[in-house]
Amino acid sequence: MIGSLRGVVLERFTPSTVLVEVGGVGYLCAVTTSTFAELEPTVSCFLHIHHHIREDAQTLYGFTTRGERDAFNILINTHGIGPAMAMAILGTYSPTALISIVASHDTAALTVVPGVGKKTAERLMVELKSRLNVDSIPTTGSTDTVQSAAADVREALTALGYGADEIRDTMRQLSSSEGTEAMLRDALALLGARRAG
Repeated sequence: MIGSLRGVVLERFTPSTVLVEVGGVGYLCAVTTSTFAELEPTVSCFLHIHHHIREDAQTLYGFTTRGERDAFNILINTHGIGPAMAMAILGTYSPTALISIVASHDTAALTVVPGVGKKTAERLMVELKSRLNVDSIPTTGSTDTVQSAAADVREALTALGYGADEIRDTMRQLSSSEGTEAMLRDALALLGARRAG
């Protein structure tokens, strides 16, 4: 079993696959969209690997942190989540953000993930709460406020005509401790800078 790889990125292939050369041998690794954007050809890298073995195929899934790999293992052991959906979830949210979403029961945040609808998000919320061990995290009024603020910002950005991908990428960069107005202001600044660039 392969547990990690340290080498140089030779090539990138869509969707989100990189060829990493280690000691003269090239390994194809599936990575999240966020990791894919970081791993330019000729760049040295270290990836924590999940070696996924099936009867008809073997796939290497690469992660920049051990926490991401651990979260991936939890996700694929959850009913209804395969490797592709697990990678989509981790490409949208960091493990810490995912725990926060589950702790605050923010199903709307999960529906931002490609391929996750409202019913799927509600089912995943129930299953992930126990698997991610967030039962002990108190659901306070402030958590409800954070959830509401994030939902309000997503709704406002949608109304302003921004696409789902733009909104998803922007929401990942916002601080959940801010109120609706501050989050929306920061979101518009990020989106404006991205479109100007």
